[in-house]
Amino acid sequence: MRRVAIFGVANDRSLCWAIAQRMLADKADVVLVSHPMMLERVRKLAHPFGIEHVYGCEVGDPEQVEDCFRKLAPLGPFHGIVHGIAFSDKNELRGRFIDTSRENFATTMMISCYSFIEIARRATLLMPDGGSILTLTFDASRPWPHYNIMGPAKAALEASVRYAAFDLGEHGIRVNAISASPEDTLSARGIQHFRVIGDWAEGMSPLGRRATLQEIANEAAYLLSPESSGVTGQIRFVDCGSSVPKLPPVRNAAKIYGAMGRVLHITGEREGEVYVNKV
Repeated sequence: MRRVAIFGVANDRSLCWAIAQRMLADKADVVLVSHPMMLERVRKLAHPFGIEHVYGCEVGDPEQVEDCFRKLAPLGPFHGIVHGIAFSDKNELRGRFIDTSRENFATTMMISCYSFIEIARRATLLMPDGGSILTLTFDASRPWPHYNIMGPAKAALEASVRYAAFDLGEHGIRVNAISASPEDTLSARGIQHFRVIGDWAEGMSPLGRRATLQEIANEAAYLLSPESSGVTGQIRFVDCGSSVPKLPPVRNAAKIYGAMGRVLHITGEREGEVYVNKV
């Protein structure tokens, strides 16, 4: 039986939970790791599905990371690990990127990127027979309103995927990322005016929509399976093609018009050095 550890389940709307459900459907043994503040919620979510092992870990605390992997070790070997952890102060996911504080820059990079590097490094002990590591990103090739420091954090994460793939290939461990459509998750709700990003993605998509959680989980299942044995160091887009066009398809004109209508209602003005949004 394949065994997969999934870091980052927050609730039943999280991408990590969709991946967990898909892995359960594939008869995998699933182990969950969540933030300690969400541990009881995730345990209640996992119980009806027979998931026995649910652990809490604050990845910014080295002692908690050490303790978490100490608990995971006897459950091995693992065949897959999913990293779905990201954090930034929601008060800084608004206004201007260049107003990012030094403290939040460091915190965001530590939780959203370095946690992946640390998990990947420790994976060699959990995956002696090789396997697959997967993380979750969002299009880091362009700036998004109010996404702010999360954009550079995701860019760093994507670069880390390629470097980790380079290092871990000798251990038979593949490393990839999924760049998904903007989904209505707990993390996304912390981004001011997130709905505009979602509406714009739908308008730019050749399919005229965003990917579903199930579609994203399907790609994760593939990347975590032996069927993707020749795939590593890749950023795999599951976004209904919204990252491809420079201009939206004409057939999506109404969607883009609606998205721009929302933008027009988001006005701002400068007061000294502070950017203030009206809504």
